[in-house]
Amino acid sequence: MKKMLTILLVVSSVCTYAQKVFPVKYPSQADVKVFVVDYPNQADLNVYKVEYQSQSNGNKGLWYEAKYASASDKKLYFVKYANQSDLKIYYVEYRNQAGWRNKAKKHLLE
Repeated sequence: MKKMLTILLVVSSVCTYAQKVFPVKYPSQADVKVFVVDYPNQADLNVYKVEYQSQSNGNKGLWYEAKYASASDKKLYFVKYANQSDLKIYYVEYRNQAGWRNKAKKHLLE
């Protein structure tokens, strides 16, 4: 019984790291404030937007934009200035370019 409970806890904790995001209108609604930078070397995270929710598992920079806030794991507010942000991202063109550049900020999306 203890093994079953342990397995269930491990599986459920892995599922919570899915990168289903939802943009919100106000900073007070957000879990993370995000700024989109102009160049990949300025980013903490390189992000690739996926088309399907099933492609967004793991904290690897593969984001799926949820249709509703309740369906997302993280609510994001996009700020106008870099100094207002918790996390700086750069949208990449190819899936294999996605990933963390500054692993110290990884906890923001876990």
